[in-house]
Amino acid sequence: MSSFFTIPGAQKKRKRTENSEIPKKRFATSKAPSKSNKAPPKKAQRDESISGSDSESDGPAAEEDEAETSGSESGEEETAAERRLRLAERYLENIREEVVDPEGFDAEDIDRDLIAERLQEDVAESKGRIYRTLADELDFKDARHSLFRNNTETVTAVAVCAPYTYTVSKDMALTKWRIQDLPDEQLKVKKKKKKGWKPVPAKRVPEQVAYVRGDKREAKNNAYQGHTDSILCVATSQDGKFVVTGGKDRRLIVWDANLKPLRVFSQHRDAVTGLAFRRGTNQLYSASKDRTIKIWSLDELAYVETLFGHQDEVVDIAALAQERCISVGARDRTARLWKVVEETQLVFRGGGSGKKSKSIALEGSMDCVAMIDEEMFVTGSDNGSISLWTMHKKKPIFTLPLAHGIDPPLKHDEASAEANPSLAIIPQAQPRWVTALTTIPYSDVILSGSWSGDVRAWKLSDDKKKIEELGAISSTVNGEETEQKAARGVVNSISIFERGDRAKDGICVVVATGKEHRLGSWQRKHIPGAKNGAVVFEVARASKENGTNGVNGTTDTDFEGLED
Repeated sequence: MSSFFTIPGAQKKRKRTENSEIPKKRFATSKAPSKSNKAPPKKAQRDESISGSDSESDGPAAEEDEAETSGSESGEEETAAERRLRLAERYLENIREEVVDPEGFDAEDIDRDLIAERLQEDVAESKGRIYRTLADELDFKDARHSLFRNNTETVTAVAVCAPYTYTVSKDMALTKWRIQDLPDEQLKVKKKKKKGWKPVPAKRVPEQVAYVRGDKREAKNNAYQGHTDSILCVATSQDGKFVVTGGKDRRLIVWDANLKPLRVFSQHRDAVTGLAFRRGTNQLYSASKDRTIKIWSLDELAYVETLFGHQDEVVDIAALAQERCISVGARDRTARLWKVVEETQLVFRGGGSGKKSKSIALEGSMDCVAMIDEEMFVTGSDNGSISLWTMHKKKPIFTLPLAHGIDPPLKHDEASAEANPSLAIIPQAQPRWVTALTTIPYSDVILSGSWSGDVRAWKLSDDKKKIEELGAISSTVNGEETEQKAARGVVNSISIFERGDRAKDGICVVVATGKEHRLGSWQRKHIPGAKNGAVVFEVARASKENGTNGVNGTTDTDFEGLED
């Protein structure tokens, strides 16, 4: 069978005669060939390629380039170097407009430092690496919160696409909420030295925008475009165009932004337990109890392919910008990295118990996963441990045991009906499961939740080899911590979005809670005051010890001498 590798070398090259026409390029007249046919994900206009590649997509920037190029053809043709220089100047100008406050000061040295920092961040983000250190700048111990709900059933999942959040529950309800904007004083630029200044987060309850609910009576109606059983997961695309839900009824439903159903997929053979969008695209990954992962293209509303490998039900899945995803398989105690393009998978095996001196239980089920960057991820398990993994090792590089502590041991009368039961029959105190896990992508912030109602913040160490504790997200009233937890109940899902450009105004954390776990009706420990609903935390950007206020990297002394 003849192929490129078997035909004679003389036939591989295509000779061109002197009169043969050179094919025209689409937009630019640059003679520099494109280095790659694979275009990066779409970003803001400031992320336009400055490498001289001619693979830019259609849009205003492309039309502008085409107009400028056509104008130059009448005079002198633009060279590849001139084009790169022009795009670089435009790129730097866009960055300067973003990072420098026009109403503030115009210090040349700070201007230069801010631009250099943003350039370094953009390069790191394009390579899928951690480029932000936010953990020390966020005030998790002084967060404002608001509880919101519209039904009495357990809220199983939450997804955020600013300024909207979507919640789903076991009563087949999908609700769209609008999270309140920050007050005006939060966004004003500070122009004079004022000790003790701190941003004021929003306090108002999110506003309900839209609501739909399924119907169990339509379970046998294949034409029905809604859920017929509990909804277990929800995800929204980064552009806010699509909302996707998956449920116990094996259905995966695609909705538009107004919660109008667009398409119902029923290819899964068991409950859909997890959903994740590829960052910056409308490519969707779904996980199911049928032990498979399916890939969907929502631009065409079409099924793409199925991934096999897990030996138990797949309960959670995560993805970032690259065409790959990570899933966890519950009792098979593995996390699997799926390289879609290469059609391969990497298997990471758990089952450990962390430090034997502290941990009291072996890992029986790996229940949740979240990606830090393209090289690192974290998993949470039923023995209460959070493990840190890297793509280059099959075992975790660090395991944090009992991340949420242990439940108090049962009393004698609770463990047995005997008057004086033997201590041997009283079960040992059990660790609190890690029931939810998320991160701020490409940063050092990790959040976890448990059935105790705790939402804890963690920090990736500077050497990226361990996880450090930051404490629980707690609310305060007049500067004093409240006795009751804001999120009371089983924490079933956590979602985050950033306030301002790159979280300069803090972050918003939305937590789904319920009286029972999202995948079952069991409850290990009764939580006093447990509520079905969702809680939104507003975490402000904290002041640094060196006097910076977290806005554009400026300090208190920088504002001295300026008028209001």
